[in-house]
Amino acid sequence: MTAETLGRTTRLELDDQALREWEAVVLAADPDGIVLDRSAFYPGGGGQPPDHGVLLWQGVQTRIAGVRKGDDLVLVPAEGDPVPPVGTVVRGAVEDDRRTALMRTHSGLHLLCGVVFRDYGCLVTGGNMEPLTARMDFDLREVPPGFKQAVEDACNAEVEADRRIDVRTLPRDEAFAIPDIIRTATNLVPPEVQDVRIVDIVGLDTQADGGTHVGSTRQIGRITVAKVENKGRGFRRLRIRIED
Repeated sequence: MTAETLGRTTRLELDDQALREWEAVVLAADPDGIVLDRSAFYPGGGGQPPDHGVLLWQGVQTRIAGVRKGDDLVLVPAEGDPVPPVGTVVRGAVEDDRRTALMRTHSGLHLLCGVVFRDYGCLVTGGNMEPLTARMDFDLREVPPGFKQAVEDACNAEVEADRRIDVRTLPRDEAFAIPDIIRTATNLVPPEVQDVRIVDIVGLDTQADGGTHVGSTRQIGRITVAKVENKGRGFRRLRIRIED
């Protein structure tokens, strides 16, 4: 894979999801945001929140409270923290516990999506996540008896199967030739995107996705389906927890 860029920033986290520390140069900076030439901060998207962390420079620490995407990838400093001048070499560090929890959660949602699509043929209509807790909405008109427990059991069987989770980038035409590559009711990949990042839970679920993930289903941990909610018009919301 070749590292992607957003504005002036090379995005390191998409090629190396285990990367937590790196060196970079400040390209732009003010109290509203900092732009680096290289970054492993995930900016958020696909329901996955942005990373938190710090920049270390000249004996000073700048806390990073968020990330936003625009023409550039902009790191949002914590209010009142010092901002490194343009040209400064900094050491970036992603908050490991938060990122790892979000990776486990995001992979857990893909696993849930794969199980529900395989066993019930349902497409996803929405979703969101925080570290180790998440929701996913499905177009499911009728809830079969025992649905909640059956989904939980099936998910944890796939966790125990320790399926490999592969990430690769394909040309758009090649990616969309994969059957059922879009598991959402609406195709959320913009038409201008010509290289599509694919996350593949081998043998279970293959989707277009831009987030960060663990390397295998066993690394997710146990999945608990906490609640199944009726959101009207046949839409069902599954709330899950990820546990050790």
